[in-house]
Amino acid sequence: MSRIQIPIDVLTSRLNMGERFQNFRSGSIANRFSNLRPLSEFFDFKRLSKPENFAEMQSRVNYNLGHFSSNYAVVFVMLCIYALLTNPWLLFDIIFVVAGMWFIGKLDGRDLEIGQHRFTTSQLYTGLYVVAIPIGLFSSPFLTVMWLIGASGLVIIGHASLMDKPIDEAFSGEAV
Repeated sequence: MSRIQIPIDVLTSRLNMGERFQNFRSGSIANRFSNLRPLSEFFDFKRLSKPENFAEMQSRVNYNLGHFSSNYAVVFVMLCIYALLTNPWLLFDIIFVVAGMWFIGKLDGRDLEIGQHRFTTSQLYTGLYVVAIPIGLFSSPFLTVMWLIGASGLVIIGHASLMDKPIDEAFSGEAV
């Protein structure tokens, strides 16, 4: 069977997002948040307005995705935290799997002995999966991811399309 290839560059070329994703992958976390804009600039309600047409909206989104990229990353992280806090089963399952993998890794391949019972690492992994997979299916991670995509897309693209460019930046692209 052949794999289905989704051309990401076709999907992202319209908004020039390919180079933004490349810059996001290549930088460190400290670099990523070094250009965090102040809240007064991010929530400047005087600059909120409805774009006149699609071309202006596209121009605003292109500018604001680059200008507020760190702020949008913080918004995404905050929405992720909110999604985990409002879905306690998913949060428990993630903590359970991470703690279980850490504990099994600390054994360094040795068997776990509890009293007269001996458990191999493969038995421990199997037990971890037997408990984690049903809880994971019950906690509806797919629904949470879809909510996260929708909520972050609405908030980020909504903000980027409604926030007008600064005056000095609006006139820099025009020919004299």
